[in-house]
Amino acid sequence: MQTQPTQLRNTDDIAKLFLRAALAAMLLFHGVSKINGGIGFVADMVAKAGLPAVFGYGVYIGEVIAPLLLLAGLFTRGAALIVAVNMLVAVLLVHTSQFFSLNDTGGWALELQAMYFFTAVVIALLGAGRYSVGGVEGRYN
Repeated sequence: MQTQPTQLRNTDDIAKLFLRAALAAMLLFHGVSKINGGIGFVADMVAKAGLPAVFGYGVYIGEVIAPLLLLAGLFTRGAALIVAVNMLVAVLLVHTSQFFSLNDTGGWALELQAMYFFTAVVIALLGAGRYSVGGVEGRYN
């Protein structure tokens, strides 16, 4: 089995760090907004979907706890999967009507949600890399 040259391995780990940090930072803005403004509207949407309103508090896990874990590189694969599920739920609850539409500038109306979702899936597949609390050998990284 061939091993990667050290330089390539280092840049792979730096890229994983940048990818994790970018997703975590962008999602944390949404999470902090919900901490400051409350999740009443999320709980209402969850209730309208026929689920208990308490499920709305899951947004704190998907937009605060999971991004913090991604940023630290701890339980990275699981945290990334939580973010991906969070984005699917957000699209189903809020953005279903926009699925086949474009925004004012001609882009897909759900491009931000799609970018969050696919970035989370990529992180779940790649893991955290060496620059993480869990380390490259961490079981869930």
